[in-house]
Amino acid sequence: MAEDAPRFIIPETFSVTRDGIGAQIYLIWELIRAPLIVPLLQLSVYICLAMSLMLLMERLYMGVVIVLIKLFYKKPEQRYKYEPIQDDVESGSSNYPICLIQIPMFNEREVYKVSIGAACNLSWPADRLVIQVLDDSTDQEIKKVVELECQRWASKGVNIRYQIRESRGGYKAGALKEGLKRSYVKNCEYVTIFDADFAPEPDFLRRAIPFLAHNPDIALVQARWRFVNANECLLTRMQEMSLDYHFTVEQEVGSATHAFFGFNGTAGVWRIGAINEAGGWKDRTTVEDMDLAVRASLRGWKFLYLGDLQVKSELPSTFKAFRFQQHRWSCGPANLFRKMVMEIVKNNKVRFWKKVYVIYSFFFVRKIIAHMVTFVFYCVVLPLTILVPDVYVPIWGAVYIPSVITILNSVGTPRSIHLLFYWILFENVMSLHRTKATLIGLFEYGRANEWVVTEKLGSTLQKNADAAKKTGFKLLKRPRFKFTDRMNTLELGFAAFLFICGCYDYVHGKNSYFVYLFMQTVTFFITGIGYVGTIIPSS
Repeated sequence: MAEDAPRFIIPETFSVTRDGIGAQIYLIWELIRAPLIVPLLQLSVYICLAMSLMLLMERLYMGVVIVLIKLFYKKPEQRYKYEPIQDDVESGSSNYPICLIQIPMFNEREVYKVSIGAACNLSWPADRLVIQVLDDSTDQEIKKVVELECQRWASKGVNIRYQIRESRGGYKAGALKEGLKRSYVKNCEYVTIFDADFAPEPDFLRRAIPFLAHNPDIALVQARWRFVNANECLLTRMQEMSLDYHFTVEQEVGSATHAFFGFNGTAGVWRIGAINEAGGWKDRTTVEDMDLAVRASLRGWKFLYLGDLQVKSELPSTFKAFRFQQHRWSCGPANLFRKMVMEIVKNNKVRFWKKVYVIYSFFFVRKIIAHMVTFVFYCVVLPLTILVPDVYVPIWGAVYIPSVITILNSVGTPRSIHLLFYWILFENVMSLHRTKATLIGLFEYGRANEWVVTEKLGSTLQKNADAAKKTGFKLLKRPRFKFTDRMNTLELGFAAFLFICGCYDYVHGKNSYFVYLFMQTVTFFITGIGYVGTIIPSS
């Protein structure tokens, strides 16, 4: 009878006795693996493959359209009515529309002079320009120096107003909304928004306003961001690669096809009448810019993206600041999708295909699927299939599709093509936080409405970088942090998980996934100890 009893084969490397706790856990695992774990994991693979195909189709569509745009589309000045606004000898500057510049700030000690100075130097008639500094700072010393800076420019004849509120209600959206209520704004036709670290060129308004003045169906002219500190460290180079695809492809395609693209929150000119018609600024999510853009688009307004109109800005150069920014940028769109999806479906003022584009392509694929499939498939499901070899993962899903998607994503920054592989690994790490933030936004819990202003370091580090190039040194003087402040336990936990999976694949695997897993482990470990922002990339 003993020979007929079922046997469970325990590996020779299993160090505990058959009657120990470890052996009991192993036996339970063997009992549930085939009937439960394998089917669930195989289903997860199929779901991830479906999401990968959705993302691939969206990227291919974007790629085809952007090629057609570059080959056959005329420049915006030729597609729209465009005529530069000229000075009139008889009427003086009265043919220039009155423009409002809004500069929202919150404790911007390092960069408050950047946007104020750039706005005050715009080549627009002084009597047709109103500059509004919306200061929500809680640091009294910073509020004082910002007010003094405004007074300094006012003494030079610039029409600049320093505005503060009693509370930060609504955060940036609340400040912008309050600013539009001022009595001196009633005669303004357009409003331009610049975050504190944005520095437009003097001819910014002269190039953007004519599109709005001569095309009454356009509500927004969005400029492209350019980054003064892109070469500061590896972290900023990774951000540049991601954002350049957004500007070079996503916004260009949305603008050229009149489909939809979101307002970026800064470096854009709005028609104030369109803002009012869309219901004004709302603070129901942390992406008030996207919220306003969707509502204006649903009322039939058109947006124009000008890739040649560029505004200098700064990228977060510390990993902590970057994580907070990515949480807001991932959580906010998911939360907005939750709140607006039925409003979009029921809207009858725009074409059916535009609603499909906004819901499926803009929100579902780019803001939800893109984050989730990157993390769930490549950082969770694929490593688990190594531990459970019964689960089948086709090579086209594990290798070919992500390779094509990566190549398509890299077209925005050809100068960084040599960093492409590390960028993939880094994006996989960030997909952990983006997925977490997306779920928080979708289910609206925890930090769904948390707003942390992105820390900016001004031009100090950029000057250090320029000096380093001249002297040949590779190190930059950066703010010092305690080692414990740098530690990110979530990344370190995934580094350990992937390392275990990699070791198992090295010993028992057949597909050599351990090569990817070990490199991904290193990337998780580097971000886990907080040193990703200290590495200086090669040119």
